[in-house]
Amino acid sequence: MLEVHQFPCLSDNYGYLLHDPVSQETVCIDTPDADEYLRQAGRKGWQITQIWNTHWHPDHAGGNAAIKAVTGCRVTAPAGDADKIEAVDRAVGQGDIVTIGDRQAFVIDVGGHTNGHIAYHLPRSCIAFVGDALFALGCGRMFEGNPEQFWASLKRLKALPGETMIYCAHEYTASNARFALHADPDNADLQAYAEEITRRRDKGLPTVPTKLERELRTNPFLRADDPALQKRWEHPGDAVATFAALRSAKDSF
Repeated sequence: MLEVHQFPCLSDNYGYLLHDPVSQETVCIDTPDADEYLRQAGRKGWQITQIWNTHWHPDHAGGNAAIKAVTGCRVTAPAGDADKIEAVDRAVGQGDIVTIGDRQAFVIDVGGHTNGHIAYHLPRSCIAFVGDALFALGCGRMFEGNPEQFWASLKRLKALPGETMIYCAHEYTASNARFALHADPDNADLQAYAEEITRRRDKGLPTVPTKLERELRTNPFLRADDPALQKRWEHPGDAVATFAALRSAKDSF
């Protein structure tokens, strides 16, 4: 069974080390803080063998060169962002497969936050590393893409099995919950989720990972195709326009 070691780094990032105890391979999922990744791997007694980047932003790929210099690991990065990322050995896109031991991770195009953004889905382990494409109760800012592109990306994530655990890259859930309650105030599942988030954050506990099936019921950005939400946001029958309206509103919320 694969092991995910999660730890905070920088101001609000989560770092992830994915470890296979059989092959003894260890993958860095993004590299926001090279020193902390190396420190955490050392504490676990794991040898870093790979890096899987989700997108080019420095708080996701900025530690590539330093970690590779120490470990000699192999770096996999999104083809659409590869020209902005250091030390890339392999560029991948939608439908490609990467491996850790005998486990396959399928690459999913989730462009929108950046045009080349990708996610890694490991179906046998029911986990997906989604970077900044999707957050608990939120999604990434649309820095480079457009609403049609980003909504298509979210639909790919929506199609994953409901039991998939979503590992996103930041602890943004409390602020996302405040907007979600504004966007969808009559959602009882969301109200209960927001209360749980408050309790967890009051105790200093993480709200990540999150299960996809819960996000499908509560995350307004994943529900832009819901007729009730479309009506509330004045775009009946138009998921793209509803998503665009939600994203614009969140940007200024």
